[in-house]
Parts: sequence; C-alpha cells; structure tokens
Amino acid sequence: MRMTEIGVSKFKEQCLALLERLPPEGVIVTKRGKPIAVVTPYPQECSSMIGRLSDKITIHGDIMSTGVAWDADA
Repeated sequence: MRMTEIGVSKFKEQCLALLERLPPEGVIVTKRGKPIAVVTPYPQECSSMIGRLSDKITIHGDIMSTGVAWDADA
C-alpha cells in the first residue's frame, strides 16, 4: 500500500489528529511537493495487540476445523 502524502502546513494544523489515526505504513510529509519527512507508528510489543480486534470480528463455526472430512489412517 502506498503511503499517504500530506503538506507540511496541513500536517502542522492537524498533527495531533493525524497521530491519533496514523496508518500502519505511515505518512510522508511534503514541502512544495518534495518529501521532507516520514512519520511512522512506533513498533509495539506483540502482546499489546492481543484482543485488539475482539470488538471488530465475529467467529462463525469451529475455527479449529478446515471443514473438510479426512481420514488420517488412509
């Protein structure tokens, strides 16, 4: 996915809001159309991600099954 570009003036105006919803790939800050900085999220510990999507997904059926019947002895 391509990084979003934002002008330095707009970045200055909206800095706190942008940091709150910073995309995983980051944002390129430009001045007169030329890149001057890249703002990326600070890496997080994997343990902090556990449960993060719990309110965003719904599990249907048995997640431990492939849904295909097979015989291991055959």
